[in-house]
Amino acid sequence: MKNIVLFASGSGTNAENIALFFKNRSDVQISYILTNRRDAGVLKRAKRLGIKTKVFDKDDFFYSDHIYDFLKEVSPDLIVLAGFLWLVPAKIVKGFTGKIINIHPALLPKYGGKGMYGENVHQAVLQNREKESGITIHYVNERYDEGDIIFQAHCSVESNDTPKTLAERIHQLEYQHFPRVIEEILEQQKQNRAEGGVNG
Repeated sequence: MKNIVLFASGSGTNAENIALFFKNRSDVQISYILTNRRDAGVLKRAKRLGIKTKVFDKDDFFYSDHIYDFLKEVSPDLIVLAGFLWLVPAKIVKGFTGKIINIHPALLPKYGGKGMYGENVHQAVLQNREKESGITIHYVNERYDEGDIIFQAHCSVESNDTPKTLAERIHQLEYQHFPRVIEEILEQQKQNRAEGGVNG
């Protein structure tokens, strides 16, 4: 059984989409959804989906081993940041190397870094008169949006786009591709383990 832990800071539409994608799978489970906001909409979605949740604060995440120890206990095969806005501490990154992925609403390396999330990204894309935007799914390292890129999907930027209309197009790419890429990563893990077993 593959075990996924989701992190989300907001309404949780991506988290819900991922959970629904794997809902009827006997070989994959979403064991927890973690959030850094007590008022996050994702908590209501998790309750409706019957997924356990954990709320934490800055002390838990940055200044103690509380979340690190929790993750070690839960032992996820994959940690998925689905609209999670805090930089992941180095200890967690190192403790789960190659097991933390994030989705970004632009074509990295453009429009990444601290403060580049949500509408801020789309506003910047439009101000620079880009002809296309899209999504980037990447591994997480110790710097914002600089981990190795796993997958990108593109969409055109129309001349009459607003941050809201562009965001809607980006969301559709997220919903379409994020669960599938997660599935592919889990499958690759399984293959790597099988090959390791044969060769080792």
